[in-house]
Formats: sequence, C-alpha cells, structure tokens
Amino acid sequence: MTEDQVFGDIKTINSVLANFYGTPNWGQTLINNNSFIRVDDICITSGAPDDMQGYSNDQWRVYEYKFIRNMNQFLHGLRKSTVLDEELRLQYEGEVRFLRAWTYFNMCRSLGGVPIVKDEIFEYSGDMDVTALQYARAKEYETYDYIIQECTEIADYLLDEPTVNSARATKWAALMLKARAALYAGSLANYNNKMASPIQTPGGEVGIPADMARGYYETALSAAREVAGSGKYQLQLTSPNDLGRNFYEALCVKDNNTEVIWARDYIYPGATHTFTNQNIPATLAEDQPRCFSGPVLNLVEAFEYKENRDGMIKITDENGNYIFYDEPGDAFAGKDARLWGTVIYPGAEFRGTTIALQAGQKIPENGGWRTVTAAAGRKDENGRLITAENGPVSSNEQFLNKTGFLIRKFLDETPGASSNSKGSDMWYPRFRIAEAIMIACEASFELGQIQDAMGYINRIRERAGIQPLDDLTLDDIVRERRVEFAMEDHRYWDLKRWRIADQVWNGVQGNATAQLFALFPYQVNAPGTEYDGKWVFEKREAHALYPRHFELRNYYNFMDADWLSRNPKLEKNPFQ
Repeated sequence: MTEDQVFGDIKTINSVLANFYGTPNWGQTLINNNSFIRVDDICITSGAPDDMQGYSNDQWRVYEYKFIRNMNQFLHGLRKSTVLDEELRLQYEGEVRFLRAWTYFNMCRSLGGVPIVKDEIFEYSGDMDVTALQYARAKEYETYDYIIQECTEIADYLLDEPTVNSARATKWAALMLKARAALYAGSLANYNNKMASPIQTPGGEVGIPADMARGYYETALSAAREVAGSGKYQLQLTSPNDLGRNFYEALCVKDNNTEVIWARDYIYPGATHTFTNQNIPATLAEDQPRCFSGPVLNLVEAFEYKENRDGMIKITDENGNYIFYDEPGDAFAGKDARLWGTVIYPGAEFRGTTIALQAGQKIPENGGWRTVTAAAGRKDENGRLITAENGPVSSNEQFLNKTGFLIRKFLDETPGASSNSKGSDMWYPRFRIAEAIMIACEASFELGQIQDAMGYINRIRERAGIQPLDDLTLDDIVRERRVEFAMEDHRYWDLKRWRIADQVWNGVQGNATAQLFALFPYQVNAPGTEYDGKWVFEKREAHALYPRHFELRNYYNFMDADWLSRNPKLEKNPFQ
C-alpha cells in the first residue's frame, strides 16, 4: 500500500498502530515459557533438568532499529494525514512515540547507550556512501535522558483515562516509563560507581557519572508521585477478606481492574497464548501439556509470615526431627497473602479444586523414616495415595511437577484456557500502580527521605496483610520488589541496576541464593500412631543441574559482531 492509502483511511491507520502494540515482546513474556526460568523464581519441571550454567552474552538483548524505522515512517505519514483531527493525531503520535521510547528503554537496559536516530528515516541505494547511515552510540545517560524527555513531551498528548484492558498507552503509562527509566539511571549512577571496578567505557556508552544520581532519583520520585496521586488507579482491594485472592485478581482479572496501567493484552478468539496450557496442574489439564515449570523454594521463602519476617518454612526442630503438620497447607498459614496469589502451594486450591502435591509417604522404621514413592497417581494396597498425580517427583518424566509448587500468577481460571484449541487471553501487566508506589519508595530512600519511603512501602505491605516496617534498608526494598513483582520482568533488571546480580547468582553449588531449591511434601503412613496422616517436608535441590551464575560481563550484553562490522562507529561493551 502507498503512504497515501495508509494515511488516507483511519481504519488502516488504526491497523498499523495496533500492529505496533503487538510487536514488543522482550524479556519475560507469556508467549515464551522459558523466559520465566532464567532467574530464581521458577524452575523447569517437565522432562530433563534445566542445564543452564550461566547467562549468555545476548540474554534478552534488544536492538530494534527496524521497528524504530517503521514507527518513524508512521509518524512521518501521520503528521501529513488529513483524516484525523488535531487532538486524535496528537494522541496517535503520543502512542507511537511512547512505544518508541519503550523500545529505547529495552535497548538501553540491555546494552547501555545506543544510537539515537530520533525521527530520522534512513534510505539506502546501492551507490551511496553508507557512512551517512552510521551513527555512533549515545552515552548511557543520554539514552535515558532521551527516553525521559520523550515521555515528558508526549504525556499530555495521551488519553487521561484508563483504556479498555489497559491495552493502550495513556498519560500515566508515559509517566510510569519516565519514572522507571529515571530510577534505572539513578541506580546505575549510584551503585555502578560503588563497585571496586566500575563498569564503564571511555566514551560513556556504559557508565553514568555518580553526581547524576540525585537528579534522576528526583525525577523518578516526581513522576511516580504524580501517578500515585492521580486518583486514576488504586491498589486494588476488592476482596479485603481474602487478601490472597485479592492479589491474584488485581494482577489477573481485567474486568473493573484499578491496578494495571499498561498491559500486553490478548483476546479470544484471535490472539491467545499457551501459558496456562503449559503450566496448569496435571489434575486440571484439558490437553496433554501441563506442569512445564514450577516456582522454587527460594521465592516461596522470600514471602514473610504476617508476624515474623523470617519466611523460612519450618521443616525440622532444633534436634533435626520432622515438624508434623495436620494439613500440608498449614506450613504456609500466616504467610504474606501475596504468596497465595502467586504460587499454588501444597493443599491450596485453583479453580475451586484443592491441588494435591505429594512426593510420597513416610513410614516409621527402626527409629527413623523410610520414604516410599510410586508412579504419579498411584495408591498403596490400602487405598492411600503415595505420589500425587501432580507430583512432585525427582525423575525426568514429562508433565510432572518437580519443585513442590505450581504457578498461580497469570494462570487463567477460565474453563478451556488450558486447551490446545482455545488458549488463554490472560494479559501481562507491564506497569501497575504498585510499581509507582515502590518507585516512590526507593527514590525517597535514596534521597534520604526515610519516613516517606517507609510510608510508601507500608502501603504495599498493608495490602499484603503483613506487619509495617519501622526502619528501612535497601535489602528491604530488594525483597519487597521480589515478592510483589515476581514473574513480572523486574527481578533480572533490578539485580543488574543495583549491581548485586553477580553476588546473588554467584554460581556456587549449594549457595542459598544461587542454587534453586525444591520442597517435597510427604504424608505419614503410620496407622495407630499420633503421626498417622500428618505431613512432613524435605528440602532438596530443584530440577536444575547448576546454580545460577551471573558474571560481570553479563551486566551489559555484547554488541553483535555483525553490527560492529557494518558500523565501525559502534563501540564494544566492557569484557567484550
């Protein structure tokens, strides 16, 4: 189609814009199950163990200049179009510039500074001098400044009210991107320069001066406060008597949602995904796929108990003897309500059905305990279940859980959502009001406004049903973001911007944070004793061969050799 045809018809303009919204699928995404097992929240559980040893040089790397060129072409045609009034034209321009800024943000957080082409549309013919097309990389801070400036300029172009399913960019999405970009830049200026050997390049393509941190934190705080105080979104509290379900619904139910600001939306029919199909408990599966991945104990224990910040599951007493529970879910009673909204733990329900997770039986023998396991779903001669149909098991069998936990967050409760024929139209939130509050918390903390920071974090904790904090450290913020935003494409980037990823994922076998762990529940089979029918747990290494190992070189992706050969003005990244 010619440019006149495209921009002479509002339906065609809408079609192109809709396609742009469907393009960004970077980082963790519901259309790529493997994307969720790259950090320390979830482990692969179907088939052979996860054999990941470290992070690749192109892990979640984004370099999308074709997409940027397409958006620049759209802006060029849109600005000349006569079929839209000025207000609608500016709205559409704002939406495309928002998506372009989102693209630059994803490039910058993976690569550092990148070439900024602004509205330029490059044309090439075989006899031209290609040096005119070769742009050098901007400094890292210049790239973040460009993103922040774009969001500032377009905010008032965009809709002020939430859109259907939060699928289109609004003023508040632009301010959220501004706040997040400023927070990332402030963190890099702060923590990179506190490293023994700061990661940087001579030209500043990587590395932000330390004296810029305060300005970025102030920008992040201002933008986050504007979103949080707008009244357009609230921390959703539609089920105050069931805070676990409330958290699940705030993330996973679109209707009347007050939480989500911008999401990658899906719709049935026509645009669905298989995340529920792949990760549904075996007992609820509607087709063969199931139990592809499962949360690990590392994540589960990051959730505090209501009156005890130690989230460790109590497995044995001080003498090393099992702690016995009447029901498997009792081990998780009193936990942060967000755990229920994120993870299906033993004895919890999904779709109104209790989900059995049982690794086997424990039978008393010679003063100790003998472990009995069997094929999934098998019962003993007395009709007592040995190993649940869902698992967990320690074998390499497909479609069986191997961590002792199943995913709840983003799992669709709708009947048919786990079938091959229908799929799920569960959305994937990219910005929500809780992040605005946590950005305000972190920025206030870094600016020395500790009382304000505690006020923000305690708003988040109050909804989770856990005790407020009366003091605050960075470790508190790290933990709060982990449990609030599990599986929401934050963990990997957070640990990078704080420059602690290489410490948390240090590659040491058995290390408490690098090694992934599972929790296997067993029912006691001891008729005539006080322990009969009770439950015990065993901690073991999860279905992953190696601990997570993040190296210093992983803080920035490598520049691809093909890019470097085509454009000698591009600088390599550190360690490359």
